[in-house]
Amino acid sequence: MTQHRGATLLLASVLLLISSLATTTRAAMTAAGSYTDDKLPANRSYAHCAALGKLGTTLHWTYDAKTALLSLAFVAPPAPGANGTGWVSWALNPTGDGMKGAQALVAFKRGKPPTYVATDLAADESGGKVRLYGKLRLHQGMEVVNHIWNVGSTVTDGAPAKHALGQENLNAKGRLVLSGSAASTYVSAPVLMLLGFAGFLAIA
Repeated sequence: MTQHRGATLLLASVLLLISSLATTTRAAMTAAGSYTDDKLPANRSYAHCAALGKLGTTLHWTYDAKTALLSLAFVAPPAPGANGTGWVSWALNPTGDGMKGAQALVAFKRGKPPTYVATDLAADESGGKVRLYGKLRLHQGMEVVNHIWNVGSTVTDGAPAKHALGQENLNAKGRLVLSGSAASTYVSAPVLMLLGFAGFLAIA
């Protein structure tokens, strides 16, 4: 396993373009359970975990309702054809259940250190998967959030390129119950073109 410390965050804006709408469907989310295959580092322990049901991804999280702090580990295999140069992302959406308006964490490899150092954000690789870690302070009283994730095969000039528009990519979103079991549903997403991100998390 290769672990990378001192990962950094480069801030940018989120710009998402909806090009067409897809038919809405619902499917049951895979029940939360134990995901030992992820084999997170010893210092990364979380109260809950769930297979997200799209793109071979899993999410581990702990939510402290008193401080509104969400600690998480998002685990995803890179997109087909990435060949070590792709990206993975996980996001929260405070205003809707799709990608428009989402605020994302994105993990990818880059040769140059980004500009800003971010506390408690990290990314590493293990077993052919990229693992993205972070802590987010949410609004007090939040119990359920909309979250979105994706993977891409290319990073060009230090910026992730858009993801594929297959059904797995378009349906990679859901509602996350922060405390307790993740008994939620998925809704199919619109066809999207990814133009930018809220944050870039580089694997040093």
